[in-house]
Amino acid sequence: MPRPTEPSTTDDDRPSRSARRREALDVLTFAKQLSELPPARLAKLELPDDIREEVAEVQRTPSHVAHKRQLAHLAKLMRAHDEEDFAVARAALANDKATGAREAAALHHLETLREDLLGENGDAALTTFITAHPDVDRQQLHTLVRQARMEREKGKPPRASRELFRILRDLL
Repeated sequence: MPRPTEPSTTDDDRPSRSARRREALDVLTFAKQLSELPPARLAKLELPDDIREEVAEVQRTPSHVAHKRQLAHLAKLMRAHDEEDFAVARAALANDKATGAREAAALHHLETLREDLLGENGDAALTTFITAHPDVDRQQLHTLVRQARMEREKGKPPRASRELFRILRDLL
């Protein structure tokens, strides 16, 4: 008489070993990001209390090897929680990263604009900028560009160049 077939528990139901490892490394990376945050920023994030305490412990651990061990322990505790517990914190960190990237791009744009104003075709760039921003103090801008060019030629500290950057940043 044939035996009744038992429901087979195949490995197809579970994630692969590689997928589990990727998830564990992702949690470890997230734990490292949390441990590198300043305490004021960390206090604003929604985290479970045990995770918050363990992050503080990781931050207090000075030794490299011990710090690494504490970080691994933090990641282990985080894996025991549901992913939803960290969804808000992950979103906040991703938003911070995106905001930082936008701010960096804006600063690079300002630096490029300043270099254009101080470069060989600076007069044309200055005219274009003044046309685009009619509310700017033209005389002050002309003076700062001229002073910054002279400072570069003579190798002096870039006081006027910094002031020009501040004015551009305030305008844009």
